[in-house]
Amino acid sequence: MTDVSPHFSTVSQWIAQLKTGDAHAAQRLWETYFQRMVQLARQRLEGAPRRAADEEDVALSAFKSFCLGAQAGRFSKLMDADSLWPLLMAITANKSVDLIRENNRQKRGGTGKSSGVGEKMPAHESSLSDLISREPTPEFAAQISDNLQHLLKVLDATGDQDLRRIAILKMDGYSNQDIAESVGCVRRSVERKLQLIAGLWEKDGVA
Repeated sequence: MTDVSPHFSTVSQWIAQLKTGDAHAAQRLWETYFQRMVQLARQRLEGAPRRAADEEDVALSAFKSFCLGAQAGRFSKLMDADSLWPLLMAITANKSVDLIRENNRQKRGGTGKSSGVGEKMPAHESSLSDLISREPTPEFAAQISDNLQHLLKVLDATGDQDLRRIAILKMDGYSNQDIAESVGCVRRSVERKLQLIAGLWEKDGVA
């Protein structure tokens, strides 16, 4: 696939303009990131009962929350493309969790508590998922965006270059098998590294 991403400085300009309420900047960011948000929502909703258009509804809702939050000054460290995608990723994942919970409530006749998607994951994957889904609010998404560089530095300090890549791919919604193929190892190696990542982040007090 051809990389059609805009220049880094261009995204930074759009973000600055969006914070002032510039509708044109919002449109350009929408055009650049919406399909990635739809793809992420589709991955997050995989296996859950839903309509065909649900992933687009999630992406629409997530982007609206992002725009409102940016204009309200909620995302103080949102400055460039590096901080933008983790934020969009977190909000989209949170909206996906919201939809699954709502569908579960409707399925149960509107009563009882929804357990969400975490119960379907192994414990080490749940720790990673929690980073972007345990609090379905824009404020939590902002926290993840602000902390992401620190989290990645914790992994970089180990000297294992694969840890950063695996963590980003996992938060981006890829399966363990997909990650294994991307990194060039077997699935079991990815699972071991995910356990290591979760352990490192838990020791650091952020997972």
